Amino acid sequence: MLLKTIVALLFVLQLSTAQAEACPAWSMERAREEVAQLRQTLTTWDDHYHRQGISLVSDELYDQSRQRLLNLQACFELAQDDNPPLASARGPVRHPIPHTGVAKLADEQAVAHWMHDKQGIWIQPKIDGVAATLIYRQGRLVRLLSRGDGVQGHDWSHHIPQLSAISRQLPQPLDLVLQGELYWRLSSHVQATEGSVNARGTVAGLMARKHLSNEQGANIGLFVWDWPAGPATQAERLARLVELGFPDSQHYSVSIKTYEQAADWRQRWYRSPLPFATDGVILRQDSRPPAARWRAKAPYWIAAWKHPFAQALAEVHKVHFRIGRTGKVTPVLQLQPVVLDDRRITQVSLGSLGRWQALDVRPGDQVAISLAGLTIPRLEQVVHRSVQRQPLQPPANGQFHAMSCWQASPGCEEQFIARLAWLSGKQGLHIPGVGPGTWRHLVEHGAISTLGDWLELDNAQLTPIPGISEGRSRHLLKRFSEARSRPFEQWLRALGAPVPRATKFDGDWSTLAARSAEDWQREPGIGVRQAKQLEDFFQSQELLALTQKLRAQAVAGF
Repeated sequence: MLLKTIVALLFVLQLSTAQAEACPAWSMERAREEVAQLRQTLTTWDDHYHRQGISLVSDELYDQSRQRLLNLQACFELAQDDNPPLASARGPVRHPIPHTGVAKLADEQAVAHWMHDKQGIWIQPKIDGVAATLIYRQGRLVRLLSRGDGVQGHDWSHHIPQLSAISRQLPQPLDLVLQGELYWRLSSHVQATEGSVNARGTVAGLMARKHLSNEQGANIGLFVWDWPAGPATQAERLARLVELGFPDSQHYSVSIKTYEQAADWRQRWYRSPLPFATDGVILRQDSRPPAARWRAKAPYWIAAWKHPFAQALAEVHKVHFRIGRTGKVTPVLQLQPVVLDDRRITQVSLGSLGRWQALDVRPGDQVAISLAGLTIPRLEQVVHRSVQRQPLQPPANGQFHAMSCWQASPGCEEQFIARLAWLSGKQGLHIPGVGPGTWRHLVEHGAISTLGDWLELDNAQLTPIPGISEGRSRHLLKRFSEARSRPFEQWLRALGAPVPRATKFDGDWSTLAARSAEDWQREPGIGVRQAKQLEDFFQSQELLALTQKLRAQAVAGF
């Protein structure tokens, strides 16, 4: 068990190191400009959320952006932000007992360290809602306060009549103060697959209103996570809360002793149906100081362990315009490595040149990355734009197309290698063990410059190339020889003939090259546009030399 823990911690430490943000090589002037812009963005986010109940960005992107600010301030020894995150949340009403806040543990290593010397640890889901203070007098809920800055909040008591899902009358005539989370009630919500669904923002927005409907109020639940002046132990507090009409507090609280148990419950709640959205788990020590000593800052007896990021904030290192076999230009963002769901992400495709132009992503920008289908990196949004906008020159419109780059001439290398990769792939000649890397190596060392050169290679030409041994050379030549005997139809598809897969070719290359666009239109499934493409393909001067080479190599149909 101990070995398993150590191995897990070492792995996470490696991932954390990969995602650590190095200090950028900026001048002090640029550093001040970047930090000032980031501070302004965070201030705007804070103001919208705390004053208007509008969440402009997800919790995890906010946390990562604030951490980035701290990193940059430390890198360039700049003064800390004078405007604390909760400044705009401060209200006119003082809490009877301050909200302490909670420290966020960065990873498994931090969790194990936090638990190391503590006794009587409990774990609860970290509800993704809005913190509040509830004040009961003689068993009746008389006041409801927003968390505010932890010391002073706003009075939400005018909403109490509409909050029918919250106990407004206790079974006993007690005076007490509770702290908890107002949350949006959901049905069998699985956080891992459904995400936050803006649950917190929904509650924040509703509570910021002057009036709530009965239906809106009924959809707001309460999870009591603390009774500051309650019984001495967590078990006693939970039992008494059940008696007072708050059973969820006990139902979703578990006593644990080991890091493995904490990790297990975090995963269980992350992947199991719950009646609320969550953004992690809360770890709390059984004993704590008297409520009179609580302060509005993160204490030692409570900590948060967030769920894995659904979105990671990543810095764009470079924008590469990838050219495909047909000449399609696909912008690809090269990223400073980040980790999502234990996957190291170094690049993300934007799909089209039009999307890049609309987003205007440049090196130095900070973007939000998620995983589509849990495997494919996807750009969600541009979160922060660099102060300095680096000029970029994408390929000119029409520079690359379906009939360009049949040779490895300057500027054509990428599309040419894409053609070779298609030719040897499963959709083409299906040459096992020969992919883009092999072709690029042969092109870069001058062994191939046209699409048919590989058919003329021999052992004397291959073995001098670095990285190609006698054995590798024999393997390649064997595969190349086998490809010669592929059927004519397979060769045409490998060369990229723009024809539906269901179409059968009748005749050899000369016969097909003699067809006009009108002739091609008579084939089932071929329209006007595709007929013109086929005419251009078979009558292409660029392919003339290639077909002659294939004829010389006795390839069927040529």
